[in-house]
Amino acid sequence: MIELRDVSITAGQFSLQRISFKVNQGDYGVLMGQTGRGKTTILESICGLRNVDWGEILIRDQNVTDWSPGDREIGYVPQDLALFPTMSVQAHLEFALKLRKCGGTDIARRVSEFSEMLGIGHLLKRSISGLSGGERQRVALGRALSFQPSVLLLDEPFSALDESTRTEMHVLLRAVTESTGVTTLHVTHSNEEAEALANRRFILQNGVVSEAAQAM
Repeated sequence: MIELRDVSITAGQFSLQRISFKVNQGDYGVLMGQTGRGKTTILESICGLRNVDWGEILIRDQNVTDWSPGDREIGYVPQDLALFPTMSVQAHLEFALKLRKCGGTDIARRVSEFSEMLGIGHLLKRSISGLSGGERQRVALGRALSFQPSVLLLDEPFSALDESTRTEMHVLLRAVTESTGVTTLHVTHSNEEAEALANRRFILQNGVVSEAAQAM
């Protein structure tokens, strides 16, 4: 579950005031709105990468507003993916697990599980530099999910992909999120993407987040 209660955020000359919305446990929420209106700022605040001026951020009914990013147990895929060019695919999948001091057996099990789920098992020894856009997306998603977070945040993850690869990733992402049960909030400009993935759709307009009705 993700909930924002009257959250106000300032980023330079830009601000959002008293933002409130909720994504229920296990739901796939999509946040839409015009460029430069604060969608990424909202994700960064949920992650703990940006402080809020006012209000509360709740994850699984716990107030995490003042928690450090690492303590919030959130998987995050930024728009640029933030992959490490010198690390292998396997090292990316191990990264969050090693930070949390998981045991070697548990790390091996989870890397095997998620690489198989995402169809990248054959790429584990490869470096990031030689991968296609779709393969990089799979690695970034695997890194974000490897430690089994309760919440997944995605910031326009497929904007740089061609149409056929985007469609392929929509199918994969829907399968992975349903399999893991992770509560998801996904920023996108694409109505097609929202229709393919979301069961909750939110619109950020004029500094207000409102929920759009779902088509029947």
